[in-house]
Amino acid sequence: MVIGSGPIVIGQAAEFDYAGTQACQALREEGVSVVLVNSNPATIMTDVETADAVYIEPLTVSFVEQVIAKERPDGLLPSLGGQTGLNMAYRLAEAGILDKYNVELLGTPLESIKKAEDRDLFKETMKRLNQPVPESAIVVSMEEAKAFRDQIGYPLIIRPAYTLGGTGGGIAYNDKQLEQFVRSGLDRSLIHQILLERYLNGWKEVEYEVMRDGNDTCITICNMENFDPMGVHTGDSIVVAPSQTLSDKEYQMLRSASLEIIRGLGIEGGCNVQLALDPKSPQYYVIEVNPRVSRSSALASKATGYPIARVSAKIAIGFHLDEIPNAVTQKTLACFEPALDYCVVKIPRWPFDKFTTSDRRVTTQMKATGEVMSIDRSFESALMKALRSLEIGVYGLRSKGVGLLTEMEIEEKLRVPTDERIFIIAEAFRRGMMIEEVHDLTKVDCWFLQKIWHLIEMEQQLRNKPLDEFTPDLMRKAKKLGFNDHHLGELIGVKEPEIRARRKAMGIAPVYKMVDTCAGEFEAQTPYYYSCYETESE
Repeated sequence: MVIGSGPIVIGQAAEFDYAGTQACQALREEGVSVVLVNSNPATIMTDVETADAVYIEPLTVSFVEQVIAKERPDGLLPSLGGQTGLNMAYRLAEAGILDKYNVELLGTPLESIKKAEDRDLFKETMKRLNQPVPESAIVVSMEEAKAFRDQIGYPLIIRPAYTLGGTGGGIAYNDKQLEQFVRSGLDRSLIHQILLERYLNGWKEVEYEVMRDGNDTCITICNMENFDPMGVHTGDSIVVAPSQTLSDKEYQMLRSASLEIIRGLGIEGGCNVQLALDPKSPQYYVIEVNPRVSRSSALASKATGYPIARVSAKIAIGFHLDEIPNAVTQKTLACFEPALDYCVVKIPRWPFDKFTTSDRRVTTQMKATGEVMSIDRSFESALMKALRSLEIGVYGLRSKGVGLLTEMEIEEKLRVPTDERIFIIAEAFRRGMMIEEVHDLTKVDCWFLQKIWHLIEMEQQLRNKPLDEFTPDLMRKAKKLGFNDHHLGELIGVKEPEIRARRKAMGIAPVYKMVDTCAGEFEAQTPYYYSCYETESE
């Protein structure tokens, strides 16, 4: 039995539908009959072709028990339906329903789910593994929260247990905010429990997608770095894979910590580890572990070509990583760590164009309803490609109305993150602000700011340049940085077809590179491709 993720809501988009569909196919490949329960009919996983029996029913204990009583599944796979699936498995186990019908929890054991999701048990487990966690307190009442505030002071971060997308949580800078977030966090938490911890202002946020089988073989599938520092939910942050600003020593330190954590928790299948890294020292903290296929797993799957949900499903029914063939190369096995020879950028898509009066600030509570992902050879061109893909009417680093802001408004918007932060950073550079000034206000790593500054420098070099002065070198340089024909036309004041004709006359055309999980080391049977402006097409 596979549990879906329920309705598509803010903080939980369609990435779990992708995971659940992939898992059902992987299980049926092995001759396992699959019963699927999900309350959302508008998904691919609820298509009658996906599973042997599909139930579109409310995801409540009583309805799911009726399905179990009727279908009598041998096992339950909860880790593919996001937090909804995980919470449902927890409730069924606590209510004794799994024992009553002799249903085995597959993949990650209940104890491991509790250790990762229950904030108290998580803290204890990390201490046992000698993994650092920020100073924190588990609280179940307002009085306990105020006692911790008196001990540590502000700002504090509030994280409810057993929720998705940071629901109910936030960052408190004063008593009013603390009361608001503690109240909403306790209400939203499945077990009426929240974690209060010191807010690590300006620290880098790094994620590792890791996988473990029943044989204790562990691999890292992908590491991802958030463009925004700590304090913005990873679902609301621009994310880059692989990480761009970590030294090899930092990368290996965090990778080893992630593998130790998945082993210590006893998770079988995919797992997402979130860490905070001090930009000024090698100090790091473990922030959170998702013992399930998460939003980042869908991104990591697409970014590397490694099908995390598919492999997790095979592990759940007893396969080991060295027994599962890689679906892309069909030569290597799933225990072969993916290698990336390109840069991936994910940008969230927010619904503020529809909800025009809502608060546009982004914090630890996720507000995005979807995301786009782009692949290219450099961070700049991948970023430009992703911005165009958002379908918000932008072709580069300028959004509507940004040019009308005053200097004071620019500074304030740099200080407080919103959905428009990337455009505000670009506008600050247009107005002559220095990289260090923008870094002080945003705490975004200088490496990323340098790249955006580079794009603005190129934009200013191109602006109002006569078309007949466009040399092949300049055209190639602009295309490599991700300026598309429409954007170039806007900058120099001509129509897009004229730019395209000139580019083609110069013999400059995109080539296609391969996403094959192994950076060209093995021949791929079912790769996919991305375009870029280089010389050799794969």
